[in-house]
Order: sequence, then C-alpha cells, then structure tokens
Amino acid sequence: MVDGPQGGAGTSAYGVTPSGAGEPAAQGTLFPDSILTDPHGVTDQLLGYRGPAACQIAGITYRQLDYWARTNLVVPSIRGASGSGSQRLYSFKDILVLKVVKRLLDTGVSLQNIRVAVEHLRRRGVGDLARITLFSDGTTVYECTSPEEVVDLLQGGQGVFGIAVSGAMKEIAGSIRQFPPERADGGHVATAPEDELTKRRRTRRIS
Repeated sequence: MVDGPQGGAGTSAYGVTPSGAGEPAAQGTLFPDSILTDPHGVTDQLLGYRGPAACQIAGITYRQLDYWARTNLVVPSIRGASGSGSQRLYSFKDILVLKVVKRLLDTGVSLQNIRVAVEHLRRRGVGDLARITLFSDGTTVYECTSPEEVVDLLQGGQGVFGIAVSGAMKEIAGSIRQFPPERADGGHVATAPEDELTKRRRTRRIS
C-alpha cells in the first residue's frame, strides 16, 4: 500500500481520506460455494440475515442497527426495509462491518472517522479484508496488511487497540450457522448437510 497520511510505511490512516481509496477491489466470496449456493444455483447475492439475527451475530443492539441503517453508516446490501412489513436482510460482509464498527466505537473512535473507515473497507475485496488488521489510538483508525506494518505502527506509538479482520470473520462464520438465512426473493433455502447434522446432535443432547 501507499504510505498513509499519518501511519508508518505501508499504513493507511482512516482519520482522514486514506490514500488508495479509489483503487479497484478484487471480488471474492466470504463463504464456500457449498454454503452460498442452493441446488438451483442461487448465490450469496440473494441470501441474507434479518436484523435481529445480524444484531446477535455482530454483538450490537437493534437500536444501533436501525440507527446505522437510517444514517447510511451500515446499510443492508441484500434488501433494505422498503414498504410495510418488509425486513432488512444483511449479508455476511454487512455483518462483518457491523462487528468492526462496534469494536471501533468501543475504543472511542468518532462516528465520523468510523464512517470514513467503513467507506474504505467496503471498497476492498474479500481477500484484502482477510489480510487487514485495524489499529486505533482512540481518534484515528490505521490499516495494516503485514506484520512489518504492525511493528512500524506500534513503534510509532499510534496503535493502542487492534482488530484482526480475519479473526472477526472466523467469529462470525462460527456463530452465523445458528441462524437461518433468507432469500431476498422469498424462495426456499436448502439446508446444508452439516447444518442438519448439527441439529441432530443438538436433539440428542437435549433428549
């Protein structure tokens, strides 16, 4: 990466407009094809999770979720709440961003700087996100993509709190299986074999 305005070599700072924000992002998937695709070939572009499920997975309140959606901080990419009775549907990546936002808020980063960080992260490909570690000094958010960048940042005294995005991905991937996804077109979602096996094990434990 290009040197950031306030970080060390290869580090981008999100407290201001980050360098490289306009770089094209590589496309990818956050789930294996076996999870994202049903027998009819429908992919993750139609599969999402309702607001209450997204809250539990990301560890936030529904009030936060609703406020962030209404202020366009984190909006559901699968389906928005348009019309009476419609339900927002959040993708895996949306929920990942929700989790990162929550952790940044917990460190005292302002919503204004978090908004800049979110806009930058959304431009990144999934492969790039998995390699990113975010650091914050409570004011600015810094992005590191290698151990050397982390060392440079810490030696400069700029990083106090770190978020490994890959770690957040793994946390979400583990907990999200407890919640059934929905298709934006209202179609049937096939149950993955491993999910059915989990249900059987849970039934045996209860009985």
